[in-house]
Amino acid sequence: MGKLKGKVAVVTGASSGIGAGIARELASEGASVVLTARSMEKLKELENEIHQQGKGKALAVKTDMANRDNVEEMVKKANEAFGDVDIFVNNAGQMLTGTVRSGEVKEWEQMIDVNIKGILYGVHSVLPSMLERSTGHIINIASVSGYEVTKTSTVYSATKFAVRAISMGLEKELARTGVRVTNISPGMVATRLSNSTVMDRKKLETEDIAKAVVYAVTQPAYVNVNEITIRPV
Repeated sequence: MGKLKGKVAVVTGASSGIGAGIARELASEGASVVLTARSMEKLKELENEIHQQGKGKALAVKTDMANRDNVEEMVKKANEAFGDVDIFVNNAGQMLTGTVRSGEVKEWEQMIDVNIKGILYGVHSVLPSMLERSTGHIINIASVSGYEVTKTSTVYSATKFAVRAISMGLEKELARTGVRVTNISPGMVATRLSNSTVMDRKKLETEDIAKAVVYAVTQPAYVNVNEITIRPV
């Protein structure tokens, strides 16, 4: 029997990369997983894959995390299909690099809308239910770019600093409520996102991040793993 049998999890940005890896790992531990992203075709492929494994359940829901109504509707569908959400993994994000002086304002807005507003919309959509039940776990996927800034990552790093700030504030706010918060900051991971940037560097695998998520959510109820930073050696 999986460690998460009977649990309901939502994974945003689950169509590929880290999100898909997390969804697979949660499902392999018996969770019913709601898969969200903007690409329904890829979500359905993952949904079918999880069903074929026979260890967990999955539901694909096309969702734009920058659209609050979209997020609320997705959680409603999750509730209808599986019940109250126990684990919410805020993974959806965009990494668009460039200098500030290049003036790519639309790209800044995209990252702010998804990387910051999307996180808050996700939390807002499930937190009332978690507080009512005095249980639940919010996982925010940040980045080591939330600690370090390069000359082409200023805005992206700013959004990931914000994710860390949201996680730290939530952890303090919810410390005595039974709702746990974990911030996970991966280094370079072998995904389509990273392949478009640095090519000659050792990278983590998506499974490494997924196992960190499972570690955090399977601790005893009195244990809150607040922060995990994962880097390749």
